[in-house]
Amino acid sequence: MAERLKSELLDQEKLVDVLAGPDAYRDLPRLLSLAHGGQRASNVLLSLEETYADVIPVHQTLEGHSAFVSIMRGCDNMCSYCIVPFTRGRERSRPMSSIVEEVRMLSDQGVKEITLLGQNVNSYRDLSKLQFSCSERNTQLSRGFQSVYRTKQGGLRFADLLDRVSLINPNMRIRFTSPHPKDFPDEVLQLIQERSNICKHLHLPAQSGSSRILHAMRRGYTREAYLELVENIRKIIPGVSLSSDFIAGFCSETEEDHQQTISLLKEVGYNIGFFFTYSMRKKTHAYHRLEDNVPAPVKKRRLEELISVFREKATKVNMTLIGNTQLVLVEGKSKRSSEELCGRNDGNVKVIFPKTNLPVQPEKTQMACITPGDYVLVKITSANSQSLRGHALNHSSLNDRKTA
Repeated sequence: MAERLKSELLDQEKLVDVLAGPDAYRDLPRLLSLAHGGQRASNVLLSLEETYADVIPVHQTLEGHSAFVSIMRGCDNMCSYCIVPFTRGRERSRPMSSIVEEVRMLSDQGVKEITLLGQNVNSYRDLSKLQFSCSERNTQLSRGFQSVYRTKQGGLRFADLLDRVSLINPNMRIRFTSPHPKDFPDEVLQLIQERSNICKHLHLPAQSGSSRILHAMRRGYTREAYLELVENIRKIIPGVSLSSDFIAGFCSETEEDHQQTISLLKEVGYNIGFFFTYSMRKKTHAYHRLEDNVPAPVKKRRLEELISVFREKATKVNMTLIGNTQLVLVEGKSKRSSEELCGRNDGNVKVIFPKTNLPVQPEKTQMACITPGDYVLVKITSANSQSLRGHALNHSSLNDRKTA
């Protein structure tokens, strides 16, 4: 946005004094000095190397128990609808040692859950000089998937990072977002299954259920390859929770293409979904080569249909958890009632339950109140497409994790 609207914001509308792009934080002292001197200042240049590796951020945590850790920046996928490669640049990853140090620091501060962040988080590849000779493996993609770039060689991969990070504190949950379906080789899936503190929730952005549209989007896979990946994931990680992104009304999408996306929603059965209508972005492949020819009312109607089908299916998927006991990391009060608490289970689904004192351990008489950052076991009694409800049984931890 800073790059795209630079001239309008600074010169035409004169709305701001300082304009900084995502890689300009080191230049902020100079920019602010110019602004204090009465000049308008800007820096929207993208860096080919910037990873923030030597910057320890001030974490804005959820009540002190959850934090986000950036592990890489940029994206090389060049999906035809996406502006990210042009606004965030090419992929570059932080050295693993830097990430491990930050996660260890957060663990020492009592953080109970971290989320690893990246525009294409599971394509992480540490090529720092210290690490480069440690691995000469080629990039391993999910079966049936392709990339627009050549096979990458060397470096430590996402599985190596997950392995290191998950060993820092077995009682700290590990999540990651946002991944690309092509970067889920079996070694990553098997590690997720083996480590109890790596959450059994995967985000698999499908975008469309039509192979024709997926080709136009330059996603690098067909509907069939995507479904094969889902089957493989559920085989390796039983009970895994799946979420996805979908775009309604992409260039040249027909009613048949739309129906194929609806059928994909029904066939997969996601726990969580994110839905958008297509909006053309300048500089993208679609802007130069394709036509945004689906009328806005049609996009809106298709979006509503996708959401309706998702909610119906997600309700059924979540209802299968009724009667089960879920380990929940408490986030705080429910938005609708101060007498209820909410948190998320391993699958990243919201769980709501009454606020009460609980036994510190099963079958113990000693009671303790529930505070944000606590792990509690919750017996699920009802469900809808957005959340689960139940009653808490007792305090717990990942070390004595128990679901039934």
